[in-house]
Amino acid sequence: MTFKKRALLPPIIILVAIALVMALGMMRPELPMRAKERPAVLVEVQQAEPESINLLVSGQGNVMPKQTTNLIAQVSGQVIETATNFHNGGFFKKGDMLLKIDSRDYEVALQNAKANLAQAKAALAEESARAEVAREEWESLQLGEIPDLGLRKPQVASAVAAMQSAEAAVAKAQRDLDRTIVRAPFDGVLQSKGVDLGQYVNVGSQIAQMMGTEVAEVRVPLSDRDLAYLNLPEAGQTADFPEVRLTSQVAGQNYFWQGKLVRSEGVLDSSSRVIYGVVEVRDPYNRNGQSHEHILRFGRFVALEIEGIFVENVYRIPRYALTADGNVWLVGEDRRLQRTHVEVLRAEENQVIVSEGLNPGDTVVLTQLSNALPSMKVRLPGDPLPEQMEGSGDSNESNAVNSASSDSSADE
Repeated sequence: MTFKKRALLPPIIILVAIALVMALGMMRPELPMRAKERPAVLVEVQQAEPESINLLVSGQGNVMPKQTTNLIAQVSGQVIETATNFHNGGFFKKGDMLLKIDSRDYEVALQNAKANLAQAKAALAEESARAEVAREEWESLQLGEIPDLGLRKPQVASAVAAMQSAEAAVAKAQRDLDRTIVRAPFDGVLQSKGVDLGQYVNVGSQIAQMMGTEVAEVRVPLSDRDLAYLNLPEAGQTADFPEVRLTSQVAGQNYFWQGKLVRSEGVLDSSSRVIYGVVEVRDPYNRNGQSHEHILRFGRFVALEIEGIFVENVYRIPRYALTADGNVWLVGEDRRLQRTHVEVLRAEENQVIVSEGLNPGDTVVLTQLSNALPSMKVRLPGDPLPEQMEGSGDSNESNAVNSASSDSSADE
């Protein structure tokens, strides 16, 4: 009998434990259901404000001199003197001496030419006197009309021609003598020299290459679309030229210069199908004063921003706010998305200029939404979270407290 009672004890204990667990489960309060609605997407926006601006046309190019010349020797001889700054990179003013060629032979030639001129003048004076004597004698004899040969007109004409030839020889000898001193044809910088002190040069020998420093030029390629945004005056017009801002990075810093778009070359490039505009910068090396904050050296690569036409009531928005199909997303007062099509007047590097499709005060979405749909709910920076989500958070906290208290009572 005792064995039977012991055999029934384990099942009874198991049943009692199951009953206790079920009773405790029934006593625990039910957890509230969490909200299934997700919060609206937070988006970044920009208020559309109309502007009146000058459009900008971007370009780039190399800075080059407007004037470049190769200096050629016009007389032959030995170089006997050079200027102290006759070296690559040396600066000269117009008319400065670059070098001198031995002039002694040319001085002798000039003296000979002057002597020949004096003889020709004397011969002309002699023939003129003889012609006068012949005229007086013929008139005293009263033999009628005097012939040209009697007045020695051919001899006088020959003497005049000889004198003119002697004068031309003097002028040529003087020019040759003057050309023994090679001078700078304009304000410029010596790019390279071809001769040096003591060297013998012949007629036609290259002496040096000079670049003018009065005006620098930048050739910038312009497409047909770029030309549509520029007020480029035609040849012969006196209209104001578009202002140009040149930018270049030097030693990690951005430097700026001002120039003007003065003309176009007028011929389309056959390979790139663009036309080149020419930007001029006056006094790039600051030789006439502080024309620029920093000198603009020839050969520097610069980026350009050309002032274009003036437009009114346009809107500027970032490029990434525009969808691939030319639409933008707007946020209404009810915080729901609206899609609208816009007309892009010009697309720049980081932004687009919209002429139609936006109104003042429109809220343009800047955030790129992958699954955006019309009437989709969104949140703006500063909007509060939905009350449902806040309540859900409070319920979770209270449930956690109740669960902790229930666990403690079960341990007891």
